[in-house]
Amino acid sequence: MKKRQAPRQVVELSSDQEAIAQRIFERIKTKANDELLDMVRLMVGKRDEEFFGPGEFELRDRLNELGAKVVEESANERAKKGVPR
Repeated sequence: MKKRQAPRQVVELSSDQEAIAQRIFERIKTKANDELLDMVRLMVGKRDEEFFGPGEFELRDRLNELGAKVVEESANERAKKGVPR
């Protein structure tokens, strides 16, 4: 039985906000792609007994680090525009 995926949420942005989002994305996409490939390699390389538990938690930690990079870049972009953090 195939697991249903929740529909992807699309956030509606103004054209200015979309331009900012695209700038941030361009700055982080290479690092993000490299990190995602490393995460896939991490999980593929896990033994069965490491897959859930230790492997899963290590993957979550790395996903959190990637999310923190998105927050950091977004905050930096706001600081450039004089938007308070």
